[in-house]
Amino acid sequence: MHIARPYASALFEVASDDKAVAAVEKSLDEFAALVEQSDDFQRFLRSPVIAHEQKLPVIDAILARSGADERVANFVKTVARHGRLFALPQMFAQFKVLSAEARGEITAEVTSAATLSKAQMKALGDTLKGEIGKTVTLDTRVDPDLIGGLVVKIGSRMIDSSLRTKLTAMKIAMKEVG
Repeated sequence: MHIARPYASALFEVASDDKAVAAVEKSLDEFAALVEQSDDFQRFLRSPVIAHEQKLPVIDAILARSGADERVANFVKTVARHGRLFALPQMFAQFKVLSAEARGEITAEVTSAATLSKAQMKALGDTLKGEIGKTVTLDTRVDPDLIGGLVVKIGSRMIDSSLRTKLTAMKIAMKEVG
């Protein structure tokens, strides 16, 4: 993460100066989708065996074919020249954080026992917005081990209303009594 922050900050500054944060974010998402689609491409980017000089022509070709935003293409090429392609996913994630902050948004990591409906997600988003005072983007995942309820993480704050945690607390309380 330490490597990702300065790179993402530099790209964000360029995008902000050009008033193109949304376009850059969209192009980053598209390039990230290309990376996600291929295990071979992911291994290629992370490989310490392949010299970054050998990676550059491949990256150039992929960027040209993908029609990536010029700022994103220059960014990825710079990262490649510095031998930091392995950290691209973290750089992209950090850019998204900076972009969301600039829009006054915050991301909440929500883990639930079952998939949340659109109505439940809207209600949770509205509740969190009322609590925090910012627009909240929900990053959801399902963990059946929670049994029921939710675990919500916003920055360093965590709200755990899962049934598993409540049962564990009751079990501890019963042991102390007995």
